[in-house]
Amino acid sequence: MTGATSISPWWSAGRHADIRPFLMARAAITKALRAWFTEQGFVEVETGILQVSPGNETHLHAPATELVGPDGTRRRRYLRTSPEFACKKLLASGEAQIFELARVFRDRERGDLHLPEFTMLEWYRADTAYDAVMADTVVVIALAAQTTGIRQFTFRGRGADPFAEPELLPVVTAFARYAGIDLLATIKNGVGDRDALAEAAAAKVRVAADDTWSDLFSKVLVEHVEPRLGQGRLTVLYEYPAPEAALARVSAADPRVAERFEVYACGVELANGFGELTDAEEQRRRFTESMDEKARRYGERYPIDEEFIAAVGEMPQASGVALGFDRLVMLASGAARIDQVVWTPPAGET
Repeated sequence: MTGATSISPWWSAGRHADIRPFLMARAAITKALRAWFTEQGFVEVETGILQVSPGNETHLHAPATELVGPDGTRRRRYLRTSPEFACKKLLASGEAQIFELARVFRDRERGDLHLPEFTMLEWYRADTAYDAVMADTVVVIALAAQTTGIRQFTFRGRGADPFAEPELLPVVTAFARYAGIDLLATIKNGVGDRDALAEAAAAKVRVAADDTWSDLFSKVLVEHVEPRLGQGRLTVLYEYPAPEAALARVSAADPRVAERFEVYACGVELANGFGELTDAEEQRRRFTESMDEKARRYGERYPIDEEFIAAVGEMPQASGVALGFDRLVMLASGAARIDQVVWTPPAGET
């Protein structure tokens, strides 16, 4: 007898009963959101999980596998980090309003807000400005809260009223307000000036010799800006700097910023949306740069999905958003951790 206490497996009746109220909230929110999207004229789609490329952002990591053909031929495939590539191909095919509750996968992620396998709610509107999907996102978050009856989101001592008018905050204003940094002064011709940002950020974050402009931007965002967002009400952080555009188009009004936004509650990022880029060659250039940086940092790179690049050039003007569904359920149900709102834990965990 060692005195060690054994832990019941996750499927034991007692442990399951503890989280079942959160799971019932999840089911109710799923039903309510499906009904809302249907009422708005959206079509629910189901896209493939196995992809030629899981996404081409530097710091995204995806599980990989092999498909074996009847003749023994092996083809490398990845578990998607998002349904974005497939959904945009559907936009190119003529679909106008689509949504998906998608199972997605990411390596190197685990914590109170992260799971290696999770659900992403993603939707797109063709021929629509990106402020329309901003408005959608605020409605979706409020609808989740209305469904469970919660009046206040809370997380780690912070609170946010999901029904209050959201704060609309440009990224440059947030950096000036919370970090004292003139972000646009460090962007020239749409490119981040690493040394300029390093000098501006030196008093705020640790600056390493190999930090890129994007690294420094992320450090300041995570350490000084994000903890201040979504306090008392939702924050819509918008007009991201052009070097952080990812798959968003650059603003016609100011090429230093892009049509990208994120929504926060209680310091928790809930959603990331774009006015979608429709320039195929620009998308290829961004992906190539990101994969070069991934190779430098991590010694690996993901292939570029040539079908996706072609589809970008055929897409209509569109806007879309990806929302962390498990995080939304966590806040709307009053759970303390994301693993309390999923029906089964990651494989191998008890």
